[in-house]
Amino acid sequence: MNEIEFIEYLKELNIEINEEQLKKLRYYSDFLIEYNKKVNLTSIINKKDIYLKHFFDSLTLYKAIDLKKVNTLCDVGTGAGFPGVVIKILFPNIEVTLIESINKKTVFLKELVKKLKINIEIINIRAEEYSKNNKNKYDLVTCRALSKLNTISEICIPMTKIGGYFIPMKGEINSEIENIEYLKLLNSKIEKIYEFYLPIENSKRSLIKINKYKKCDEKYPRSYKNIVDNPLK
Repeated sequence: MNEIEFIEYLKELNIEINEEQLKKLRYYSDFLIEYNKKVNLTSIINKKDIYLKHFFDSLTLYKAIDLKKVNTLCDVGTGAGFPGVVIKILFPNIEVTLIESINKKTVFLKELVKKLKINIEIINIRAEEYSKNNKNKYDLVTCRALSKLNTISEICIPMTKIGGYFIPMKGEINSEIENIEYLKLLNSKIEKIYEFYLPIENSKRSLIKINKYKKCDEKYPRSYKNIVDNPLK
């Protein structure tokens, strides 16, 4: 996906982009490619692939929620900044928090946002530890291709506001939604599932829009060992 195609496909999502935002994304792409030569952040290092599989893919979140109406967003396990940094560039009014447990990635992110001159909170911490102390805080919590749905739901839903949404971004999800009874334990429910294909390469994508209707029990999230050894069912 080149930049012209990127702009055209954004129009199909009803997302407008200006020259300043395009300039930031160009810098982001170039900086990521160069930085990745010395520190392994992503296996996607071709510019056209970055625009499709990182930039555009991040913005498909707009299919599930009007990002113009979101005030606070937490991106869990953000890696090299996807989708959080891309969303911040296109929707600068959102207060974005990035959670990343791998230090070398947070070092990259801090340098990136400084060069882009955008205000993002970047925290180097395990997500379940952050969630324990930041409950009912965000309008929207998201993550991209991160862990099984029952595991990541226990971590992310507690920090979602009552009435807010947790929207994990995934590929194929058939087996993951066969049993979702555990969402009742987290006082949440699936409102809608959006399934589609990325343009050009036609790879499957799924957005699971989970609404939190009540506070979670204080015991959630449990320790990571408990989450993994005894996943919610």
